[in-house]
Amino acid sequence: MPGEIHLADLSPDVAGVLPSQLLAEAIEAGYIEAGELRIPKESIQPASLDLRLGESAFRIRCSFLPGADTVKRKVQDYVFDELDLRRDGALLETNRPYLIPLAERVHLHPHVRGKANPKSSTGRVDVFTRVITDYGHRFDEIAPGYDGPLYLEVVPLSFPILVKQHLSLNQLRLMVGRSTLTDEELAARHRDDPLLFRGGRPAPAEDFETANGLFLSLDLEGGKGKQVGHRARSNADPLDMSGVGTHEVEDYWEPVRSEDGARLVLEPERFYLLLSDESVMVPPDLAAEMTAYDPTSGELRTHYAGFFDPGFGYDPTAGLDGSRAALEVRAHDVPFMVEHRQKVCKLTFERMIAPPAKLYGSTIGSNYQGQMETLGKHFRREVAPPTG
Repeated sequence: MPGEIHLADLSPDVAGVLPSQLLAEAIEAGYIEAGELRIPKESIQPASLDLRLGESAFRIRCSFLPGADTVKRKVQDYVFDELDLRRDGALLETNRPYLIPLAERVHLHPHVRGKANPKSSTGRVDVFTRVITDYGHRFDEIAPGYDGPLYLEVVPLSFPILVKQHLSLNQLRLMVGRSTLTDEELAARHRDDPLLFRGGRPAPAEDFETANGLFLSLDLEGGKGKQVGHRARSNADPLDMSGVGTHEVEDYWEPVRSEDGARLVLEPERFYLLLSDESVMVPPDLAAEMTAYDPTSGELRTHYAGFFDPGFGYDPTAGLDGSRAALEVRAHDVPFMVEHRQKVCKLTFERMIAPPAKLYGSTIGSNYQGQMETLGKHFRREVAPPTG
């Protein structure tokens, strides 16, 4: 196929995120492997790879970075006990850190680097995850040319969770060079090919606000009964992370309704699921990542899960004008007032090396295309969620 790109074509002169077909090629070539385990095709997403838990988890005293050491050696000073994730799995308690060796290892080219993020379904149940590598100085970042194992730190924050070997809680994105779109490039792209929608129409220039990324705001008008989202219940039963459509919503969540004036007071240290007021479209040649917006007060944290694959909110054949983003929000220290259309997070966009062979959406069983609801796939609703 003319213009087709392969791993051998990658060089420091190429810039962009690796699409699904190059991820498959990297697996076939052994640059990403899982020892005797096969990496299933279903793990390959349009611009990322689902990483799977290994056979054991270590309950540890505290989080850490290995620095000048390997993770295996460093963690020995912090381990309380080891849990077996095979067969029935193990229960992870809230507010305790666990370290889990992942099934996959990477052997990256010197000019290929990686970035990890929780899967959306992981973030929506308030499970905090981040990847650690040998000799690593930053969480969730895999250095160019890294050759070695991957470890996942897991901290359930709202609910105790049941996890098993081979379960996927996070994703890996591989990239070459620097390909982030500038604010000027984002604005120009939006003029020609809209990225942001409000009320089913492309957002006007005055609503397309950027500052090293595209701002998204909260919808606090809601629908019937002014419900705008959900808040995690305290002291809930354990949540089986392998279950899809198997948990009752009311056992884990209570509805959140806005006050008069379309505003909401966030209680300190409570976890909220809210929706963006805008809808986002990620076309095939771009990938996006959600980042928290710091209001400088230090009292608000938004969005723990970050990757938006090519095809999110994009389906010209169905007339889809973007999808709304689920926002995971927690206030710290003091009650914090948020208002309708208040800016709470940003999307950064990166170019793909090539459009992926498959796009986010119903054809690959994606859970959140065209979403109008914040809850994740684990919960039972009138219409059962997809199994992907």
